[in-house]
Amino acid sequence: MKYEALFEDEDNIFGGTPLSKWMDIINVANKNLVEQELERVYIRHAVMEKLLLEKMSEEELDREVYNYQHVKYDEIESDVKSLYLESTGNVVTRNE
Repeated sequence: MKYEALFEDEDNIFGGTPLSKWMDIINVANKNLVEQELERVYIRHAVMEKLLLEKMSEEELDREVYNYQHVKYDEIESDVKSLYLESTGNVVTRNE
């Protein structure tokens, strides 16, 4: 994972978790930048979901997501942290 080293001691590096830092940033960042980032994330999510629904039903997709999340919990948790960090970086480093 590209951000794995940052998770070794979350409290010392970030003063909180990637989620708490993301929440801190979006509450003080430029509203337009936050909206653009959230739109980027949701568009990506919608495209991925649409691609998967072309291959399986919504019920099958829900079941697969649920099962995969529980089987690969540690990997998913790490990926979610990376996505929060990426999203936070996108908001912090963009200029309007």
